[in-house]
Amino acid sequence: METKKETAAQRVERLKREKNAWDCIDEIRGFAKSGFDSIPPEWLGTYFRSWGVYTQGDGVGVLGGSGGQGKAVPYFMVRIRIPNGFLTSLQTRTLAGLVEKHARGVADITVRQNIQLHWVTIEALPEIFDALWRVGLTTVGACGDVTRNVVGCPVAGVDHDEICDASPLVDEASRLFVGNSEFANLPRKFKISITGCKVWCSYPEINDIGLSAIRRKRVRGEEVGFSIRVGGGLSTDPHFARRLNAFVQWNQVLPVLNGVATIFRDSDVLRENRERARLKFLFLRHGWTEEQFLRELEDRIGFNLDSAEEEDAPLDVLRDHIGAHRQKQHGLFYVGASVLRGRLSSQQLAAAANIAEQFGSGEVRTTAMQNLLIVNVPEASVGAVADRLTLAGLPIQASAFERGTIACTGTEFCKLAITETKSFARWLTEELNERLPGFNDQLKLHITGCPNSCGQHWIADIGIEGKKLKVDGRMVDAYYFCVGGGVGKFQSFARPVGFRCDAREVPDAIERLLTQFQQFREPGENLRKFLQRHSVEDIRLWLAGENIPPVQRDLPSARVPHGVEG
Repeated sequence: METKKETAAQRVERLKREKNAWDCIDEIRGFAKSGFDSIPPEWLGTYFRSWGVYTQGDGVGVLGGSGGQGKAVPYFMVRIRIPNGFLTSLQTRTLAGLVEKHARGVADITVRQNIQLHWVTIEALPEIFDALWRVGLTTVGACGDVTRNVVGCPVAGVDHDEICDASPLVDEASRLFVGNSEFANLPRKFKISITGCKVWCSYPEINDIGLSAIRRKRVRGEEVGFSIRVGGGLSTDPHFARRLNAFVQWNQVLPVLNGVATIFRDSDVLRENRERARLKFLFLRHGWTEEQFLRELEDRIGFNLDSAEEEDAPLDVLRDHIGAHRQKQHGLFYVGASVLRGRLSSQQLAAAANIAEQFGSGEVRTTAMQNLLIVNVPEASVGAVADRLTLAGLPIQASAFERGTIACTGTEFCKLAITETKSFARWLTEELNERLPGFNDQLKLHITGCPNSCGQHWIADIGIEGKKLKVDGRMVDAYYFCVGGGVGKFQSFARPVGFRCDAREVPDAIERLLTQFQQFREPGENLRKFLQRHSVEDIRLWLAGENIPPVQRDLPSARVPHGVEG
């Protein structure tokens, strides 16, 4: 009798059942002694990811390989968990040293507040792990089919307008999931956002669980708890998280997180196909409703949650905390620096650590928009901090284009990318600064190198998705445009407009679109509203500069990865 060939999903599920990679640090140390060639395929393709380690591409991206993945080189991407984006100066300085020694002097801040290294060799991994552990950091669970870095407001505890400081809950959630064998084998990645800030800067709308602080009136005064959303996510099937009819009290947060995670873990139907293995597919594919999810959750946790309170979602605001802002603590400020495309040098990390120690409380914080903050700066030192950060190439005053640009890893390191993104992002912002020097409206310009949306182009004012075009007989980088995305009160996914162009023509297209916006906007109208007011035909005409037929947004032909985006 012929044996059925194991599917990709079945193979990954079998490997995860056979071994909990978190128990196998000795194997990793053994690989480090024996060299890259000693690493078996199951470690390269599956087990390393639970350790925040992912094989690095050869710079060509997906088109250089086969089966939906590009060729790997004997180097690794290493992602470091930064819960809530909180770092001490000692931790930041340790990262700077590791980046300088093992990552060719370059690191990236990801859209989940992590720090990501590249060019790491297998021989260096144990030293990196040990150095991180000594200062209270880890890579455990930063990739793979596990709970990813728990994100939160980077100015928690100091924000003048916050509803509450939810960072202790982020720490408790991290302790609950990181390294916990009960959650070492989830169907796929599992993302949590817990925020006490009013602008929802950690994006509860696009997480598997999004907890956002809310107040309710009680007989003895106000009580702070949380709204809960579940099932958010982007990739090729974007889905905003569904708000449940529940008010989660502070002491109920951990049981609720545990309950949602067990629903996900135990959903065998989500393990059948890796492209449809996220929590959101219970809603998208399997007919679940918010009411059904809440009933299942309450059964898991063993108690009923109070009904939800009326919620006022934030308006269109940049959630980056850039600039100098007064804290709730008298006489103190936090200072947010713009990190273009999230790319940092080891010298910049070291400079941030030094500035935080000299002028602040020795704390550095990362944001979901790939920026850096220094907190607890006396008012008299704000100017000096701004000057030092700017001197280090981390300005606190940035153009609309520099401030609003997000970029994924791209073909430089990612085996699944189609286009190069990081250098392109720098060039694009320079071009737009020169062409539109007076533009100062809020703009979210997101660049993603493939359809998997690691650059979150679905929630951008202008989101561009990497493609390829044949020009003069050779394949060149190109981008497909989606516009009008947003989160908060007017959440909506960016609309594909049927326009694609050579990457070199992207500045021309954006210049034409923004010129139309500047000339024909209504009083008080922002870019999102302007774009929503016009048809895709109008927008395509402006982008192209002429009437052209729409082109289809081609989707990926291969399986969705399970460890790339940060």
